[in-house]
Amino acid sequence: GATEIMFEGVPVWPDAGRFWKMIQDHRVTVFYTAPTAIRTLIKAGGDLPRKYNLKSLRILGTVGEPINPEAWMWYYNTVGDKRCPIVDTWWQTETSSHLITPLPGVHALKPGSCTMPLPGVMAAIVDETGRDVGKGKGGILVIKRPWPGIIRTIWGDPERFKKSYFPPEFKGKHYLAGDGASRDKDGYFRIIAKSEEIERDVSTLECPAILEQLKQAM
Repeated sequence: GATEIMFEGVPVWPDAGRFWKMIQDHRVTVFYTAPTAIRTLIKAGGDLPRKYNLKSLRILGTVGEPINPEAWMWYYNTVGDKRCPIVDTWWQTETSSHLITPLPGVHALKPGSCTMPLPGVMAAIVDETGRDVGKGKGGILVIKRPWPGIIRTIWGDPERFKKSYFPPEFKGKHYLAGDGASRDKDGYFRIIAKSEEIERDVSTLECPAILEQLKQAM
């Protein structure tokens, strides 16, 4: 079995050391949080984790949104003391479990990348017509084959389920994740943004994840 530690409130009250004190006092081994929380803690006190004993940590995790490379490096260097792998996970309520994530000790890590699909998960990046795009290019994240935890339907509305998750423009063959993503020359995935959040104008494609990084730096 496993013991989970939860608390009520926010990580910066009564001060920005709340997470680190809990890890120290309860000898937490796996710490899993959101990139927004990480960026908030950097601004609240970037060197604060060094004042606590975090040697019990074995693995660090991120969830819920893309993590920018700068926050990843701070998390790895300052919280993990350059020894704890960061498991940057991609999944959804509809997927029931992680689908794209590094396996500690198996995958080389890259800041800002959720690395590779788990064995048996056929993730791909396609264009608006469902055709695969080349490495180094952005597109729409899809899963090409079912997996054990896949969503089965929307209660009382199977047509909406098919239209939302297996859209006709993909001939009903691909699970539409709703995220924009890219893949580098090594095949590593990077989540860019929710596909409907990508802001376009005539000559540019601006990613909300990048815009968020700029706002956090201001």
